[in-house]
Amino acid sequence: MRFGINTFLFTSPFTNASTTLFPDFRRWGFESVEIALEHESHVDPRFVRSELERNGLVCGSLCGAYGPGRDLRGTRSEQEACLDYVHHMIDAAGVLGARTLVGPIYSAVGRAEFVPERERRAQWKLVARNLKKVCRYAEKKGVTIALEPLNRFETDFINTCEQALRMIRDVGSPALAIHLDTFHMNIEEKDPAAAIRRAGKLLGHFHACGSDRGTPGNDHIDWPRIA
Repeated sequence: MRFGINTFLFTSPFTNASTTLFPDFRRWGFESVEIALEHESHVDPRFVRSELERNGLVCGSLCGAYGPGRDLRGTRSEQEACLDYVHHMIDAAGVLGARTLVGPIYSAVGRAEFVPERERRAQWKLVARNLKKVCRYAEKKGVTIALEPLNRFETDFINTCEQALRMIRDVGSPALAIHLDTFHMNIEEKDPAAAIRRAGKLLGHFHACGSDRGTPGNDHIDWPRIA
């Protein structure tokens, strides 16, 4: 297990120029960097990898940015845009040496709506079909995709560990795992520690954030139980 830091904490978008952050990351004791790659044109992956290596770091994961226009349950054009983006992310991961792509790949962040159960089931099947497509590509490239449940104010689609596990079962790909985040679990899970245990071997990535989305500690999350 590596301890890493996400570039979203310091800059957006991450570009080649953002690699000046790397010496501080290493000085602070981190081994790994989670790069938030908002568009493939923002970086030269080979340059970024060389800067990571120069500072004794690795890119442990890539964090996807799934805003408006990238939505696996959206319009046809939104689905295609998201599929294309994820394919580019998987390619970039290969160059950077990252083995995991993380985030709420299933839907645009901020899309939270009430829909009839029949429409919800149709959306679920659509997302599962689209995830199967990207997982086939991820399998070929040796990359794991870790689905992140978000809180109800950021999505209405996958909010809990159990829902993410259900999607993983429905997709049925060895390239699919779960990404848990203590900030979101603090809102959605009755027992965050139990949710982590429930994820078990399918837990592919973990974000440790305070209950206020800040630095862990001095908040009300029960960190000894989480650990």
